[in-house]
This record gives sequence, structure tokens and C-alpha cells, in this order.
Amino acid sequence: MNSIFHNYQDQILYSTILLITLFIIRKIIVITVKKIGRKSGTTEARAGLIGRYVTVTLVLIAILIETFILGAETRDITLVFSSVFAVIGIALFAIWSILSNITSGIIMFFSFPYKVGDKVKIHDKDDSIIGIIEDIRAFQIHLKDDQGNLVTYPNNLILQKAVTLLQKDALDDPLDDSSIL
Repeated sequence: MNSIFHNYQDQILYSTILLITLFIIRKIIVITVKKIGRKSGTTEARAGLIGRYVTVTLVLIAILIETFILGAETRDITLVFSSVFAVIGIALFAIWSILSNITSGIIMFFSFPYKVGDKVKIHDKDDSIIGIIEDIRAFQIHLKDDQGNLVTYPNNLILQKAVTLLQKDALDDPLDDSSIL
């Protein structure tokens, strides 16, 4: 056992440094995302979702760096990644809509001018949608219309449409007609 530790001492040390560094980076990013979320008025669940995205990205980066620490050759890693990316590219083309909604959800977390509780109108050429934002999720935004119906609207479409703020903090307004229903 002692000889294994002695033979791989450098790799163990570098791996430990990598894990500690990535853990610290993750903690800093998650804390920053939560602060941005609180400042912009988004929910803790949305901040947690972005934190999970960051964690997955950092784990993938750690795996890549760890392969170099353990002595993998660049040509071997290039072959593996080109094969993986070819398969992923085909799969992503098949599910581009889902990825578009996730990416839009991340963009909306950092720069969406509306928050939960605001009454908005989404201008669609066929049928405009008016409702109070109940939740902003990874794939869609949840709106409650004037009749009390739940309307889900894809994140990627809401970033492509004009949106009008009709009333700020409509959930807090006791004179709102939808609260009587």
C-alpha cells in the first residue's frame, strides 16, 4: 500500500488540489448566483437549478483535467471527445428545442426584467396571453390568466416575443380582479 502511494504521490496530490480548487470555485459561483437571485427577486429553486448546472459543468471539467493528471495522451482524449461530441451533436440536434428552453431559462435568471407576481402580456400575433407570473422554471414560465387557468409558455418563445408589464407585484394587490375568483 505504501509503495502505491509513493508511486502515485504526484497524481494523488494534483487530484486533491484539483478537487479542492473546483469545490471552492463551485461554492463561490453558487453563492454569487444566490446573491444575484435574491437581488433580482427570483426564487431559491431557480438559484438552486442554476447551481446544479454549474456543478455539472465543473464535474465535466474536473473529469477532463483528471484524465491529464492520470497521464492520458492528448491524442487519446481527442479521439474520445470527437466520438462523444459526434454522438452528442446528433442527439442535441434531435432535442434542440429542449436545450433552447434550458438556455433561455438560464438567460432569464440573469436578465429577465419581470419576476414572480408581475402581471404581463405576451404579444403573440395569433393570440396574446395576459397573466400573472407564478413561476419561472427551467423549461417554461407558468402564468395564471384572468380566469384562474394555468398557462405554461416556453422560455425560448418568451425571449422572442414582446412582453408588456401590465402591473408590478400583481399578487400583492388586493384590488386585483383575479384575486376575487
